[in-house]
Amino acid sequence: WLVTTSDGEVHSYGSLICATGTNWHASMPDYPGTFTGEIRHSNTYRSAQEFAGERVLVIGAGNSGVDIACDAAQSADTAVISMRRGYHFIPKHLFGIPSDEFAASGPHLPMWLEQRAFGVMLRVLNGRLTRYGLQRPDHRLFETHPIMNTQLLHYLSHGDITAKPDVARFDGNTVHFTDGTSQDFDVVLCATGYRWQIPYVDADHFSWRNGRPDLYMNLFSRTDPTLYALGYMETNGGAYKLFDQMADLIVRTIMARSSGATTAMDQIIRTDRPDLSGGIHFVGSDRHSTYVEIAAYRKHMARLRKRLGWPDLTDGMYDRLRVPEKSAVSA
Repeated sequence: WLVTTSDGEVHSYGSLICATGTNWHASMPDYPGTFTGEIRHSNTYRSAQEFAGERVLVIGAGNSGVDIACDAAQSADTAVISMRRGYHFIPKHLFGIPSDEFAASGPHLPMWLEQRAFGVMLRVLNGRLTRYGLQRPDHRLFETHPIMNTQLLHYLSHGDITAKPDVARFDGNTVHFTDGTSQDFDVVLCATGYRWQIPYVDADHFSWRNGRPDLYMNLFSRTDPTLYALGYMETNGGAYKLFDQMADLIVRTIMARSSGATTAMDQIIRTDRPDLSGGIHFVGSDRHSTYVEIAAYRKHMARLRKRLGWPDLTDGMYDRLRVPEKSAVSA
């Protein structure tokens, strides 16, 4: 790989790891008409004070959109959130425990039973979502990326924010919704996700599926044994420890290749097509085309390590490689 840096220097490397992430290139919606107020993407948002005295519409009900809508409920003159579909809202904590830890602490249940059990729990905690003015979810629990926020329900119940369906069209400062209603706004903030791009590598080096790179285990190029990508995935659980495991797999693969011992791994990358859905029928959106269920991913990763004879990653395994931090101030 020949890599040209911003200062014009060219460097040569045997392998390339793309680890620059997915949340860089804003995906803006394309609605009919023109909005003549302020319209921008959520990646420009910094503070609730930006909404002071404004009539604000937040488009999108992902975690960023819902969190920003809660800020707007506190500071804007008018706050509205528009969402294409209804979603399930999961509390950040259950019985004082982070929700993902709570889910992982109990016995392993079949996914259909877990969906049913947690669905009942959410109905008890949240009640009927339609009573808040929200749409009824058109999918089962866990079939979309989890929305870890119930604060929105608080603001909806107090009238600090209003929920609307998808936008139909813009007309000056007026936004028309698919339910036939319309409303005037000063600011439209689009929490509508990102386009996954790796702009410094020719797109032909990757296979693409629904705007996502098609990678084995969301890590390994199936066509180029020297090309890797880290962080180009979405999952329904905490990702940071998973990224450690993924980075370790890349390192071990590169080390094996440097010693000429990659026949088994190369064969696996070419032919293995694991089902990483964990039994969940994810909704048919671009976002969920490469989505993985975290328990299924971890299980397959453990099988892969065992098959190749590679040890599990343990806490402190790489501590010896750390460079002592240099203090900016002398003692």
